[in-house]
Amino acid sequence: MECQFTRRRFAGAAAAAIATSQFPILGANDRVNVGVAGLGGRGSDHINFYGQLTADCRVAAVCDVNQTARERASARILKEQGFTPKEYVDMRDLFASKDIDAVSLPLPNHWHALATIWACQAGKDVYVEKPASHNVFEGRKMVEAARKYGRMVQVGTQSRSIDHKMRAVELVRNGALGKIYMVRGICYRRRFSIGHTPDQPIPAGIDWDKFLGPAPMRPYSKNRFAYNWHWMWDTGNGDIGNQGAHEMDIALWALGADSWPSTVVATGGKYVWEDDQETPNTLTATYNFAGRQLSFDLRNLPTPTEALAPLRPNYVGNIFLGDQGFIVMDQGSFQQYRSTGNVHGKDSYEKVPVVIQHGVDTVPHMKNFLDAVRTRDYKSLRAEIEIGARSAAFSHLANASYRAGRMLKLDPKTGEVIGDQEANSYLTRDYRKPYVVPEKV
Repeated sequence: MECQFTRRRFAGAAAAAIATSQFPILGANDRVNVGVAGLGGRGSDHINFYGQLTADCRVAAVCDVNQTARERASARILKEQGFTPKEYVDMRDLFASKDIDAVSLPLPNHWHALATIWACQAGKDVYVEKPASHNVFEGRKMVEAARKYGRMVQVGTQSRSIDHKMRAVELVRNGALGKIYMVRGICYRRRFSIGHTPDQPIPAGIDWDKFLGPAPMRPYSKNRFAYNWHWMWDTGNGDIGNQGAHEMDIALWALGADSWPSTVVATGGKYVWEDDQETPNTLTATYNFAGRQLSFDLRNLPTPTEALAPLRPNYVGNIFLGDQGFIVMDQGSFQQYRSTGNVHGKDSYEKVPVVIQHGVDTVPHMKNFLDAVRTRDYKSLRAEIEIGARSAAFSHLANASYRAGRMLKLDPKTGEVIGDQEANSYLTRDYRKPYVVPEKV
């Protein structure tokens, strides 16, 4: 299977322009009417973030398969903003609404691709949470849909709009560390066992069929719903596709590589816990490029931090290593160490003043999306779908290696996994009708 996201010209550019002209174009001062589909914890965050951008947008509609979640979101918007949004059970009805300009999709991973494609086909711009897709095939289809229908599609890897992370990557790419030989993504995120929950009748007010969507039909259980869908292969990608999606994206951003690795290997397991979780709680992935390496380390059990990173229970960040020094970055700051050479037989480093972030997170990323909705320039998006799909593909390749139990060999030009039918089977899925990601979008 080919998983190619390198920059290319699309012969259908004219068709995309025609598609764009079918829908109203907002003026510079028009507020964007946003519909939020998926009203769990992250959906609540989206409502909060858009609520801080009232000069740019309003949350005009909400959608969820859970009646309680819809009612809760509507009541909150009425209380905080003074109006009642329209409610939808089926996202296709939301996408069809002429009153909605753009949709925000804090959905489970297995819904990201199909929801984005449907929204693009309906003429809606899309903000979709990370990882961009549930598998590699889906990422390619999302890019094709965005181009074909002339849509703005931003992926929620908001690190690309956070000042100190933008500055750190800029330093790396401009040679502050000399020649980069390795970038590490680190996710030491302490989590706890989810235990076992039995199959049970579907609770009143939940459309279980629509929740599962493209995934196989399974009996309802609490661990397959709400947050713990992250740890099931049907619906999630484990923590390398959850929290790790941010650090993987940052690592690739810093490397600035358009090529693919020649090999990918991921090893680990689900240790200690005896529960319903299917994905690993410990994973080490290594990607070998020509002349450099990317690594990703995931641990959900107690672990110390590494290098000169702050010692605390949860360390999530990146380490950039070059022949002239290194940078250690976390969610709030980064610190640069510049090599000053051999002094009295010892390696010496100069500590460059730290750069600290003061809590600004997703709001600037959403503002960037809303600006692009008006300007119609997808290249102005900081985490445009082609970028997001490529970053997600690296998580999917690691999971494929882990599940197949071996190193994968790739074509560095295309990212195609060579000669491994089992591994390739993990880069797509068998879709449950009618929730099928189409080959032709």
